[in-house]
Amino acid sequence: MTSTPVVSRLQQEREAYRRGRARRSTLVALLSTTAFATVLWLAVTRSPGWPRVQDFFFNVDVARASLPRIAEGLWLNVRVLAVCAVAVPVIGLAVAALRTLRGPVFFPVRILAAVYTDVFRGIPLIILLYLVGFGVPALRLQGVPISTTVWGVVAIVLTYSAYVAEVFRAGIESVHPSQRAAARSLGLSYGQTMRIVVLPQAVRRVAPPLLNDFVALQKDVGLISVLSAVDAVRAAQIEAADFFNFTPYVIAGLLFVLLAVPTARLADWATLRATRREQAGGTV
Repeated sequence: MTSTPVVSRLQQEREAYRRGRARRSTLVALLSTTAFATVLWLAVTRSPGWPRVQDFFFNVDVARASLPRIAEGLWLNVRVLAVCAVAVPVIGLAVAALRTLRGPVFFPVRILAAVYTDVFRGIPLIILLYLVGFGVPALRLQGVPISTTVWGVVAIVLTYSAYVAEVFRAGIESVHPSQRAAARSLGLSYGQTMRIVVLPQAVRRVAPPLLNDFVALQKDVGLISVLSAVDAVRAAQIEAADFFNFTPYVIAGLLFVLLAVPTARLADWATLRATRREQAGGTV
């Protein structure tokens, strides 16, 4: 039977002081935020041009009419995002592993992986979308899909895999060489050393930048609209043309923000957690 640890009176006073201070800080932050929001709202809504801005950008009737079609288009963006979220880390990790291979015999492979990352990080995504999304279906090759959406996914995966590969490579190379040497001295092969020792540490260290890349990916999946795919952006464009109003673009933007906010907060949490572990002297 374990006894409950006795907390000293001084410790109780300290904890009570911290709790009271936290409550005061929360209250002050809430009041200041409310006051700032009120002043900003009054300044905006009482400006001379606000009625026209409200009609063109925040029209409730247009928003209600266009929301179903934009939400249907967003579902295409979500499906594209799901495919990219699976394919990009796999390809990026494979390219990073190829770039970190040791030995002169793997020099051609390292060069090929380096060329891949340099090319697809350098070329603008929108140009790659045009080249792949319109160019490949135009070839009419047998057995090759002609869907521009499919090739838009390919273009996004190619671009983001190059970025993620460099993030993974930085994480792999940040692991001290003594870790590899110790693993090899225990009889582990190169593959086992990478899988058991190096990669787990590398992935933990690069988790925050990977999450930031995922936030950027959530936005860039909207670029498939340039290939005439009816996603949220394209649907907003169609609705804006029908109503001669910019509210559908605002609705599409808000939907993308709602899609990205949870990941952004997760990225902030992961960054803060990694910083605290580093400051505490722990292993990131």
